[in-house]
Amino acid sequence: MHGEYKVPGGKLVVADVETAEDRIAAAQISGDFFLEPEEALEPLCRALVGLPLTARTPKIAEAIRQALPPEARLFGFSPEAVAIAARRALGLAKTWQDFEWSIVDARAVSPAMHVALDEVLAQEVASGRRAPTLRFWTWDRAAIILGSFQSVRNEVDMEAAEALGVEVVRRATGGGAMFVEPGSAITYSLYAPADLVADMGFADSYAFLDTWVLKALNGIGIEAVYKPLNDISSPKGKIGGAAQKRFGSSGTVLHHVTMSYDMDADKMMRVLRIGREKLSDKGTTSAGKRVDPVRSQSGLSRDEVIAAMKATFRELNGGTDGDITEAEYAAAEALAKSKYLTEEWLYKLP
Repeated sequence: MHGEYKVPGGKLVVADVETAEDRIAAAQISGDFFLEPEEALEPLCRALVGLPLTARTPKIAEAIRQALPPEARLFGFSPEAVAIAARRALGLAKTWQDFEWSIVDARAVSPAMHVALDEVLAQEVASGRRAPTLRFWTWDRAAIILGSFQSVRNEVDMEAAEALGVEVVRRATGGGAMFVEPGSAITYSLYAPADLVADMGFADSYAFLDTWVLKALNGIGIEAVYKPLNDISSPKGKIGGAAQKRFGSSGTVLHHVTMSYDMDADKMMRVLRIGREKLSDKGTTSAGKRVDPVRSQSGLSRDEVIAAMKATFRELNGGTDGDITEAEYAAAEALAKSKYLTEEWLYKLP
């Protein structure tokens, strides 16, 4: 049995295993990683032998740690990476290609509808009524999207937001505030079965779920890199940030990212109380400038960037064009009215 795992930002780990009854009978680990001393590979492989076929990643990783000599040094991989590769060889750990993906780029809707759609579509994937989905957002108005745990008064100048026609809503995920206008940002959501990241820690899953988009950005000339915990960055500053929510009862992961395409920095500083710090993080300190890392570094239109992202996702993971059903829109509209448009939800942290 053969399994492979590419460590996000690291090296490829390959596991070839043989089984007997309910145990691993033989194992060979290989790849383009670095391991010192070289002799440590033998006890690393031997640590897998005898483990139950149902052993989870933590148990396998701990067995490897116990077997490695004290002087062993692993570069570009980890015991957890070996465990994931081994579980993939056994058919237990899922990869992107194990699922049929739907790619959705639907009509523009309101900010409240977008955050409601995130919850509705995640639940639809969990129920099996919808395939795992990559969805691109299209904004119909300017908005501030607060993280679930942010204070309204600490983050937003509500007077300025109302005067400038900037709507304020709160999403279900944590993280920081997003300022967006139509055409100024690229936002996407992944609604993925929990099996895809079941063998990873929370932090590792961020890097794993964004690996494809880093390749897409690299392919259009942007030197994008992953910056823990949840940022996509480049030598010229921050490009975007990710947020994530696990739906424990449904077995679905919601992972979404917003990247700055061409933001009005002056307006952002007027409506966000901590706008100056946000701009500094994105590589500019002047209110007169635009925050445009994706546009300036790629030279492409927003539509061209999204097309490149879709093409990369399909090349790596598969996927067919999909849409949002009228029933899903109706469910999101009802959820927006009952939850995301209420003052109780918006001001749960005043």
